[in-house]
Amino acid sequence: MSISPVAEIREKQDITREQLELLLTTEDEKLQEELRRVAREVADEIYGKQVFIRGLIEFTNYCRNDCLYCGIRRSNAHASRYRLSKDDILSCCKTGYELGFRTFVLQGGEDRFFTDERICDIVSSIKERYPDCAITLSLGEKEKSSYEAYKVAGADRYLLRHETADCAHYESLHPTEMSFSHRIQCLWDLKDIGYQVGCGFMVGSPGQTMDSLYKDLQFIKELQPQMCGIGPFIPQKDTPFGEEPAGTMEQTLRLLSVIRLIHPHVLLPATTALGTIHPRGREKGILAGANVVMPNLSPVEVRDKYKLYDNKICTGDEAAECRACLEKRMESIGYQVVVHRGDYRP
Repeated sequence: MSISPVAEIREKQDITREQLELLLTTEDEKLQEELRRVAREVADEIYGKQVFIRGLIEFTNYCRNDCLYCGIRRSNAHASRYRLSKDDILSCCKTGYELGFRTFVLQGGEDRFFTDERICDIVSSIKERYPDCAITLSLGEKEKSSYEAYKVAGADRYLLRHETADCAHYESLHPTEMSFSHRIQCLWDLKDIGYQVGCGFMVGSPGQTMDSLYKDLQFIKELQPQMCGIGPFIPQKDTPFGEEPAGTMEQTLRLLSVIRLIHPHVLLPATTALGTIHPRGREKGILAGANVVMPNLSPVEVRDKYKLYDNKICTGDEAAECRACLEKRMESIGYQVVVHRGDYRP
């Protein structure tokens, strides 16, 4: 009896281009179910029935870049811009710490106001107050010396979605002044410095092909990131891609499962974007092999302004509501939200 493609991928922790196409296009419900089930088994073997929470603080929506898909792109005159002060950020951390969060994710556009000195001051202040917490930064492309300075200040992890590992596809999503090679080099620099590194890509972005998705998976295999964030492309009305079709939940779930099989130990979020395109998207993400959720700790008055895409969920919820809601959602599918740092387990 021949081995199933899912079992073969699990055994080899690798996938062929043909296997990827089969798993992303099959209408065989048994094969789809096997993919989800085996991915979930792999995650449970390593991390148990635990879901790690990260407190997301979206502290600036100013950005020097003009990416074609992003609602906070430089040329979007409709964006209502804001910056949180250091005190605002520390207040978010205080709220989060009292709610049990032990990882804070500082995410923002590439905002020149936040110099290395300011970022280091914020990071060191958080670390001083909450030494038992992990600090994750998601600030885009920087020079290696900047990443080194943030690490010295106390940053533990860094998220930088590569967006696509296909150079031609990358260039179709970004303005000419942005460089595919620099984006990839940044990830290797972060790895070299000793961060827990996260990469990732959008599912269903304009121009994405099976070949570009396969390159994404091969890049993940090569980089071996501790984290990998994928979510469906969702158009934002004030961007050049505002009329493009969104990526689908189904493709996103299948790719989450594939990533779990080829990189079993990875920390894999069920993203807000997944929850935006389906009411139970995050639960479905966990059941497909994900093991991280990232509720929002940003002040409610700015949440609706961080519009990477349209119709984002949880923009009106207080942090405590987000936390309690997610806990119930995870319990409903047999998983427990845990309050420790939730580090990568090699």
